[in-house]
Amino acid sequence: MCGRFPLTATPQDVAEIFELPEIVGFPPRYNIAPTQPILVVSADLSGKRTSTLVRWGLVPHWVKDPGDFTLLINARSETAAEKPSFKTAMRHRRVLIPASGFYEWHRPEDKSFPKQAYWITPREGNITVFGGLMETWMGPDGSEIDTGCILTTAANSQIGNIHHRMPVVINPQDFDRWLDCSTQEPRDVVDLMQPIGDVYFEAIAVSDRVNKVANAGADIQEPGVAKPVTQNIVAERPKPSDQMDLF
Repeated sequence: MCGRFPLTATPQDVAEIFELPEIVGFPPRYNIAPTQPILVVSADLSGKRTSTLVRWGLVPHWVKDPGDFTLLINARSETAAEKPSFKTAMRHRRVLIPASGFYEWHRPEDKSFPKQAYWITPREGNITVFGGLMETWMGPDGSEIDTGCILTTAANSQIGNIHHRMPVVINPQDFDRWLDCSTQEPRDVVDLMQPIGDVYFEAIAVSDRVNKVANAGADIQEPGVAKPVTQNIVAERPKPSDQMDLF
């Protein structure tokens, strides 16, 4: 699951990793939350890449009223190609989502222990890239809303000590294949939706200031004292009841 993430790299750094001549400008953002704009990179039929801002929370094209629809910020990569909410986007509108890592919370089953927030960031460089999906919802009045979500997979051994899910990470050498929705069907990119290696990320315990969307400064990434982790959660567990983790 991924419910918050930062993007603090410069637009120039982001443009460089995607080999784009230019990219949508943006300031450093330390606490991006659902419904806020996120930067995505897509490709047209010729393979030309472009960047755009979309609302974080995918809305399928067949939804009548987005206000009455569940907020889909994540999609389980194992089932996205079959789920009605995601299968069209999985086939035709795969995107890349740059980030400076993501935030996750360890929730001990022993409720006497408080949950602990972690900033999970790549060990090398200041950008990681998540696999994502995009949809454009059109209202009856002709209005359009570009929306997107982040694909998740089972956690690797390191992240599994914190949470049982993590974002799908796409490596630069696989960008073209992931974005190629004309010749690469979902079954052709299954191998790209595996947990990233255990040494890719480092997890830094941070304070619970990240819990509040209003806290959006760099101070939310300052290391804090980690609370005890009561168990190792390497194996996949049943999905919790949290609305944001239904998929």
